[in-house]
Amino acid sequence: MSRNQTQETYVPTMGLEIHAELKTKSKMFCDCTNDPLEKEPNVNVCPVCMGHPGTLPTPNKAAIEYVMRVGFALHGAVAIDTKFDRKNYFYPDLPKGYQISQYDKPIVESGYIDIEHNGSEKRIAIERIHLEEDTARMQHSDDGKHSLIDFNRSSIPLMELVTKPVMDNPLQARRFAEELQQILRYVRVSDAELENGLMRVELNISMAKKGVSQLGTKVEIKNLNSLSGLEAAAEYEIQRQTDILRKGESVIQETRGWDPDKQRTFSQRVKEEASDYRYFPEPDIPSLRLVKECEFDREVIEQSVPELPQAKRKRFAQEYGHDTATQSIFIANPSLADYYEHLISELLEWSEEKIKNKDDIVQKATNYFIKTIRSLVDDEGVTIEKMNITPENFAEFLMLVQNGEITSTVAHRVLREMAHTGGDPSDIIEKHGLRQQHDDKSITSNARSAIAENPDAVADYKKGKENAVKFLIGTVMAKSKGAANPQKAREILIQLLKEE
Repeated sequence: MSRNQTQETYVPTMGLEIHAELKTKSKMFCDCTNDPLEKEPNVNVCPVCMGHPGTLPTPNKAAIEYVMRVGFALHGAVAIDTKFDRKNYFYPDLPKGYQISQYDKPIVESGYIDIEHNGSEKRIAIERIHLEEDTARMQHSDDGKHSLIDFNRSSIPLMELVTKPVMDNPLQARRFAEELQQILRYVRVSDAELENGLMRVELNISMAKKGVSQLGTKVEIKNLNSLSGLEAAAEYEIQRQTDILRKGESVIQETRGWDPDKQRTFSQRVKEEASDYRYFPEPDIPSLRLVKECEFDREVIEQSVPELPQAKRKRFAQEYGHDTATQSIFIANPSLADYYEHLISELLEWSEEKIKNKDDIVQKATNYFIKTIRSLVDDEGVTIEKMNITPENFAEFLMLVQNGEITSTVAHRVLREMAHTGGDPSDIIEKHGLRQQHDDKSITSNARSAIAENPDAVADYKKGKENAVKFLIGTVMAKSKGAANPQKAREILIQLLKEE
């Protein structure tokens, strides 16, 4: 090995192939229930999705419209004419011996996603987006002697997006997958959960000498089921191929897997070419025209695309003053963002006399949402859509806090009861007598009791220990069930302690 080979610089070129299961009610070519998380094996099946001879597939119109919507969202060219093709290969999880997919006339061509990388935007070009049917799920025995097949997943609508090979950094690949995952959720076509296999990522990567325009040998890494795994696999493969090339050897075109435990890729098989699949037009499904006359209203589908994550980030920063970390919390889940905006809308409908500082109440709403509401959702074991606290009641609660009607201690108690029962905050406060106490009589009575019951704390106070006052204030708050005004309690305690 020469010194020049050792010092040679190689740069990566990467592209992604991303599959996402679409959340239609039924499967792609039959009316079986589409439930990819069904635990009982082989219950959502029929002769069509089991590949029985003589059965005929019927395309799912909603699945086609979902891919069209994604195409419009990603600035793609949505086809007028499209068709399905047979992709022929044998594997146990493919009962027909072929997969109904798309070859030369996909539903969407071109398009792009802009991602943030190193403080600037990078545009990742998309090659195509097409629709196909998913395969069955295989479960292998620990001893490797047999496999079981669950056909519930067979023929679930599967969207495949292929990027152009334009990424040169593992983090770019991760950012693209993250952004696409969020977009799929925003346009409500897929839950895109990698951990449940609802979104699956494949990485194509090749290395070439720096300054050489010709791409190196392509290696594909299959079924990456986490965003961190995607980034780690890219980093590992860059180093692996670089080491091979610096030895003067050739990289083999192949398909590799990713071992998350060993943090390394491993060879699976020599890569097939498109010709190996023997594509030909699906004879049982006529070509489709995606126009209004054929019941595909392109204008309505395009108008159904909502505000997307990138635009929402910029607007949240401008309207609500969110920093990047706060934006990421809301933008990651469209339901959270929708709830938050509904909440802010409710707050800002209160009269100007009641909202003296708009920015302050928005910040308070943001803080409570991030620190409390999300944990309550987790504690109750529900989604934000099914949480008992409505945006209207949450807005009323925040106004009660803002106007000093309840203390911060009581606020958390009220909020938890709202989450548990769905009750109105004012009703809960009245029912339990939690409205903040400002009258000297009741606070003084509790303060005297606290002093009488805690002589050691009184002695510590006289020795100059400030924590003693905090302890006594806490005792007064406990006696009032958190309703006493903390500042008033402190003032009365100090006065009484001076008289001791």
